[in-house]
Amino acid sequence: MIEARGLTKRYGDKTAVDDVSFTVHPGVVTGFLGPNGAGKSTTMRMILGLDRPSAGTVTVNGRRYDQHRAPLHEVGALLEAKAIHTGRTAHNHLLALAATTGIPRSRVEEVVDLVGLRSVARKRAGGFSLGMGQRLGIASALLGDPSTVILDEPVNGLDPEGILWIRNLLKDLAAEGRAVFVSSHLMSEMALTAEHLIVIGRGRLIADTSMREFVEQASRNSVRVRSPHAGRLRDLLAGPEVTVSSSETETLEVRGLTSDQIGQIAAENGVTLFELAPQQASLEEAFMELTSDSVEYRAAERAREEVAV
Repeated sequence: MIEARGLTKRYGDKTAVDDVSFTVHPGVVTGFLGPNGAGKSTTMRMILGLDRPSAGTVTVNGRRYDQHRAPLHEVGALLEAKAIHTGRTAHNHLLALAATTGIPRSRVEEVVDLVGLRSVARKRAGGFSLGMGQRLGIASALLGDPSTVILDEPVNGLDPEGILWIRNLLKDLAAEGRAVFVSSHLMSEMALTAEHLIVIGRGRLIADTSMREFVEQASRNSVRVRSPHAGRLRDLLAGPEVTVSSSETETLEVRGLTSDQIGQIAAENGVTLFELAPQQASLEEAFMELTSDSVEYRAAERAREEVAV
């Protein structure tokens, strides 16, 4: 479990993380989202004791990271996959880590197989591709069989098979009762993996909620209806709190009625429906809407458009 309370980090006049509080619970994959420059990496570094908070506290399994006698057994982390001795083989890199904390050689063999590096374990890590480096970094994070796992952009450089593998791995780790805290810019993958979300922007907490609630808040609460009798159906659905619009022939977008209500009205009046689909925002759409005011770095073209407006 990770608990942050009033976590703040200042660099001179700049506040990178501003009074952030959240809890990452065991048994759940918690996604950590935010625009570039939002403070995600700084927050993760403070969790791991790499940066000292200017104010507030953050603990892992009830203690600060530096208070654990065997940190690798408590929390495993991947912040920078290439932070390895490039002259060592993957196998020797893991052996060196294991030797510092009394982890048996058998565990090294286990994680090598777990991350799929058996065929290249005796090759120098400096020659690894980005995806292979990610796998080695994840192996290092899991070496101590920790109860808390922190991964920053773990799918970076992975091919489709690797992305599916990390998705299933994260879910399996959570199912074993571990707290899993993972950041990613790949929204489609986060939507398939995370159950809970923590979102920050410009260093401040924006959302701390379930994936379902986060997406529902950004959804348009409308229903897409397709029927060969769209004109007649529009008249049947009309009401003081109902809005019906149409941008395509035979297609209606209805607000103010549920799909069940629309289906019932259509059935009672003998109206054929080809499609009846509640419209829900994607995680990417929900994220863009929620963080639109917190984006620190914008593309020049969009910035010019905003100035023109």
